[in-house]
Formats: sequence, structure tokens, C-alpha cells
Amino acid sequence: MPRDANENLLRTLRMTREMLALADEGDRDRLDDSCGIIYGIMRDAAYRLRKLAESECEQHRAAGKWEELEDDSETVRSV
Repeated sequence: MPRDANENLLRTLRMTREMLALADEGDRDRLDDSCGIIYGIMRDAAYRLRKLAESECEQHRAAGKWEELEDDSETVRSV
């Protein structure tokens, strides 16, 4: 069970990186200010989610509920 919970947190961290990349691309390619609002909200949400997910990962580690996953080395280091 902890492994699934931790994997979901890692997926959340990966998703936030994708959200930030999309916000950057969308901002670069937008046609008007209203599109800029969408990408600004997306960027803000990604940063907030990332902060929460990183905090949760740290809590899991502190509680001994963190199992290193095969593909988490890069993600975990960024936490």
C-alpha cells in the first residue's frame, strides 16, 4: 500500500513538471491576454501541487513509509 501511495506522489510531481512546461509553451504561443490567464493559473496550481506533494513525500520518509521506487531517483532528489 505505501508503495502505491508513494508512486501516486511521484506521478503528481511528474505531472506538475508537465504542467509547468505546458504553461511556458502556452504563454509563449498565446494569442491574447485571456490565454495568458489560463497559463498563469496553471503555473500557480502546478507550484502549489508540487509544494504539497514534496511535503507529503518528506512526511512519508520521516514516518518510514517511503520505499525507493525504480524510477524515483531523479524525482526524489528534486524534492
